[in-house]
Amino acid sequence: MAEHTSPPPVADAWTEEQWNALESLLSARVRRSRDDDQAWGLIVRSGRTILRSFSTSFFIVTRFLPPRARDGVEAIYAAVRYPDEIVDTFAIAAHEKIARLDRWGQLYEMALPIASVREAVDLGIPPILAGFARVVQRAGIPAGHYRSFLDAMRRDAEPRPFATLDELIENYVYGSAIVVGYFLAYVYGPSRPGEFDRTLRSARDLAIALQLTNFARDVADDQRRGRLYLPLSMLAEERIDVPDINDPRQHEQLGRVVARISASAEEHYARAHAGLESFAPDCRVAIDSCIRVYRQLNERIGAQPAGIARRESVPMSAKLRVLPPSKYWRLPLAYLTP
Repeated sequence: MAEHTSPPPVADAWTEEQWNALESLLSARVRRSRDDDQAWGLIVRSGRTILRSFSTSFFIVTRFLPPRARDGVEAIYAAVRYPDEIVDTFAIAAHEKIARLDRWGQLYEMALPIASVREAVDLGIPPILAGFARVVQRAGIPAGHYRSFLDAMRRDAEPRPFATLDELIENYVYGSAIVVGYFLAYVYGPSRPGEFDRTLRSARDLAIALQLTNFARDVADDQRRGRLYLPLSMLAEERIDVPDINDPRQHEQLGRVVARISASAEEHYARAHAGLESFAPDCRVAIDSCIRVYRQLNERIGAQPAGIARRESVPMSAKLRVLPPSKYWRLPLAYLTP
């Protein structure tokens, strides 16, 4: 049927004007704040709005974090979402996207040594970047990790295919997802100091799993953007030279490639879950919930009940079945909070 051969539109995207309006309003509020703590609170709440707008699943599982970690996660999410939106949704040429990312990287370097978020904003640094720099400073996150993230975003502005799954992980997923997993690991913290290497390994596996699940789910969206994350070696094994999600004759072969990506993601989910106890106890419920919710999505993608050309999703009722019932009360509170 024709409705199964057209890529769906991108959901939940903000326009560039909306991002600019957010920055302008938030900057004004930060400058009027009485002290740095109030300014930080304003930035966190904006990060929460961004997270809730773009990722229902991740928003839900982060409600189970303690406040000390949740605030940091919301600031991190805003700082990675905006560069991602520059390359994904801003209606500008590739060279302009790279120029924007370069400028964003320069502002990040400016923000790193500034201890006060209000001072950073007064100097012209965007509030969500000033807030992220505070997280980097206080959690001890290596500054180079965000540089690697921005490098991955630059590659998205001028996409190219990847020969193998290993190349995809090492040359793209490292910057697009693994370092973000490291950000969160530093914020969550280990169960004890000697466990942090294991914490980082678990965070790495979870980041890879989440990114592979996204690749498997978003084949149609990625094709529309001129991107290909299905490894060429896997496509060659299916005798596909030029993949086209709009060609029903390729759906069976592409479905098998997607199923292999999903299976690889499942291996990483399993390893991530095996390292769950290495994280600080007060963060484990949220991390476990994240693994369970996205593992459920990954299983549906592997089974492809909606078809290869349709973006798979998990109904809220199914998500709730894998979340801790004792924590349900946090969800309506989160959605009622402005």
